[in-house]
Amino acid sequence: MSGAGPLTSVVLDYVRTMEELVPTATTPEDWAPLAEFVAVDDFERVGTFLEVQTWSAYTAMLTQWASAIATFETTVRRISEVDGLVYYEVEERHRAGDRVAVVNSMTVFAFDGTGRI
Repeated sequence: MSGAGPLTSVVLDYVRTMEELVPTATTPEDWAPLAEFVAVDDFERVGTFLEVQTWSAYTAMLTQWASAIATFETTVRRISEVDGLVYYEVEERHRAGDRVAVVNSMTVFAFDGTGRI
């Protein structure tokens, strides 16, 4: 993306890595390449229903999710970087066999002082 800030680039690299891992991830350890982008000891994910997950719980959830799909793709609709946050609005496509589930989502990535999610 032309003109993307440094944190926006981290988010885009994180998502590309996730898309690459989905077809082969079968254990929480398989998500280790994502940890390069994340402050895993301080990581907190707040989900759609306000559920809170640590990095360990999140990678366990990712493993379960990845086992149900073959590929995961995104199309960026809008992405903005402001004051240590990246607002990431996308169309997600989750493919499993002949099925394609399309989900529109918006994620806010918060960064620490070292540029980690």
